[in-house]
Amino acid sequence: MQKVLSGKVAIVTGANQGLGLLIANKYVLAGADVMICARNATLLSKVEADLLKIAELGQKVIAMAMDVSIEADVQALVSETFVKLGGCHILVNNAGIYGPKGEIESVDWSEWVKTIEINVFGSILMCRALLPHFKAQGYGKVIQLSGGGATNPLPRISAYATAKAAIVRFAETLAEEVRGTGIDVNAVAPGALNTRMLDEVLEAGPKKVGQAFYDRAIKQKKSGGAPLDRGADLALFLASRESDGITGKLISAAWDDWEHWPEHLDDLSSSDVYTLRRIVGRDRGLMWGDK
Repeated sequence: MQKVLSGKVAIVTGANQGLGLLIANKYVLAGADVMICARNATLLSKVEADLLKIAELGQKVIAMAMDVSIEADVQALVSETFVKLGGCHILVNNAGIYGPKGEIESVDWSEWVKTIEINVFGSILMCRALLPHFKAQGYGKVIQLSGGGATNPLPRISAYATAKAAIVRFAETLAEEVRGTGIDVNAVAPGALNTRMLDEVLEAGPKKVGQAFYDRAIKQKKSGGAPLDRGADLALFLASRESDGITGKLISAAWDDWEHWPEHLDDLSSSDVYTLRRIVGRDRGLMWGDK
């Protein structure tokens, strides 16, 4: 792999398994020094050891067990990154949970709130902690993991769907706040992945998640789902200089031709393509709903 991240420092949250782990792996192979974090300290320690095995001489990989929804943990993580790795250039907000499954009036409210705290507040807290540093150095990459809940309703998984829609709009908004500062902010839709979150759906069963969603999960489990590599490759592209100037977009790893987007920076920056927007009647050929 080309060392496109040589000299860069990245923080990857939720990096002890699944897509977060693969992103961290690709970043290390691309030459970055990497801070990985997650709540499971035992699993995180093993991942740290595995990543160090593929790191080159002088390259650093460190790990810290923490909860992104706790502000003190976030501040400690960023401080440790600055001390041990000398700064930060790339933030991957991957940490997230499905949360409670079932109809909104019957799910555990504290679990619903915790889902919002981890999926939304956690990402925002990470951004708040790193933005002053990114602005001071005139460079930064924020890569926000999204999910199907951002663009489609997910009945009986309402906390997750709400969180993912919220965090994509936050990414779009933050991109506008920092436009012109050298900071790019984008959201990644990695596709339907066969990870622990899929296993959660299958364990919950059709009564909690709905028969249709459960049937889709069964089909996805059998087919293998979307390739993890594609989402990780997009995260690598967005972390590299090749993607400079691409910002404020929700990008599908599987369906968008993002490798060629650098050829169309003017179109991307001057339009609302690849963003969350309201669909009006005329978009669907209905002429009666608009003035």
